[in-house]
Amino acid sequence: MKRICLTIAYDGTEYAGWQRQNGALAVQEVVENAIAKLTGTEAELLGASRTDAGVHALGNVAVFDTEATIPAERYAPALNTYLPDDIRIVSSKEVPAEFQPRFDAHHKLYEYHILTGEVCSPLRFRYVHFMKEKLDVEAMNRAAALLTGTHDYTSFCAAAAQVKTKVRTVRDITVTRTGEEIVISVDGDGFLYNMVRILAGTLVQVGLGRMKPEDMPGILEGMDRALAGPTLPAKGLQLVRIWFSE
Repeated sequence: MKRICLTIAYDGTEYAGWQRQNGALAVQEVVENAIAKLTGTEAELLGASRTDAGVHALGNVAVFDTEATIPAERYAPALNTYLPDDIRIVSSKEVPAEFQPRFDAHHKLYEYHILTGEVCSPLRFRYVHFMKEKLDVEAMNRAAALLTGTHDYTSFCAAAAQVKTKVRTVRDITVTRTGEEIVISVDGDGFLYNMVRILAGTLVQVGLGRMKPEDMPGILEGMDRALAGPTLPAKGLQLVRIWFSE
């Protein structure tokens, strides 16, 4: 038995997120079906990140166990022949049997993409949140610096989330502008339900002048979802990379 690790990229537009679920098509199900077609046996993928409906990924990671004799590095090109164009296996390799991507993930990088201007390009609308308003990136960065560290992020978590603790460590948040595109990069050890999209929504409120950077500590300390900004649409969010413990 071998444990195969896949790095997976996908356009999340047509999917109900990563995790398999009843009544809706998820990325996990599509990839598991491709594995079954390739190997002739069913396999269960264990993923590192349960991205939500409509969220994209450049580097999600998942593993499965198999007795097939296919060389580990050949799974990527072989599986791609069974997958739709909006899901691709970027790479594949064998890993130790005890490797668990969800629990061995050390930190993750997400990006939230915003396009500003008068018109949203039809080539970009699936992957950005479009706004006509101008944003103050300098103020957004000042606010972002106050949101990093180890905190209880209750104010930045969807109310429906059911977790033991809402304490997380955010290593870094940066806001960069290239032309009309603004990218909010968030690097952390783990994230609550909708956390990155709420962080981005709060920073946008700062960029619009509706909140001030110095409001951020009070929002964290208040531990109240109503204090933070709106949850921005899923389509602007991308899981970029996951780092694992040695």
